Amino acid sequence: MRRSLVTFSVLLALAGSVAARPAATPPLPRRMADTGGGTQLITAEAPAKGSTTGTVTWWNLRRGVWVKGGSAPARFGAKGLAEGASRKQGTNTTPTGLYELPYAFGIKPAPAGTVHPYRRVTSRSWWCEDNAARDYNRWVEPRPADCRAGEAERLGAYPTQYARALVIGFNYAKPVRGRGAGIFLHVNGRGATAGCVSVPAAAMDRILDWVDPVRRPHIAIGTRSGPTAITRY
Repeated sequence: MRRSLVTFSVLLALAGSVAARPAATPPLPRRMADTGGGTQLITAEAPAKGSTTGTVTWWNLRRGVWVKGGSAPARFGAKGLAEGASRKQGTNTTPTGLYELPYAFGIKPAPAGTVHPYRRVTSRSWWCEDNAARDYNRWVEPRPADCRAGEAERLGAYPTQYARALVIGFNYAKPVRGRGAGIFLHVNGRGATAGCVSVPAAAMDRILDWVDPVRRPHIAIGTRSGPTAITRY
């Protein structure tokens, strides 16, 4: 009888210990307000608005559960991050928010296995950032007369960063003049970006091999907490 009481006491203590453990934190996509409705998501999270580094993670929704596909260190704008809905062009900030990924592009060929739309950069490829141009925040080839060279980015001039990249759909569907143009997920340069998100080249290749337009991929950019917390988007 005494042995039974001791055993019962031990089991009761163990049960209490298990019950006292905090519940596991749900994966980041599950804690977000919106994930875009697809089954693929990239999260780009920074510790705070002034941060220039953070983490990019790509996720798969499988049977109702978000599963991490991989992650990599990320870089953000030289001036940190800013709320996408009110961001100003030329501020060197990365816009926070939830965005589509219209297509990929690169100076190099697409990695083997890439199924996302991919456009090769040529010597005539530009991204128009001229607020007065008809093709504001669009790939132009060749550069039209109303898009001034000083207000556009010649994509081939960045062989490292634009070796391979994904267009982030910030201010893209219905561009607002002065809000910003040419925001991409691209390969790391020497340091912080001018407003894009960047990752090591190997991670960029893995993302392009993974991303699938049929699964309606999106990217969420934000901070760990505060008004621009990634969970708000």
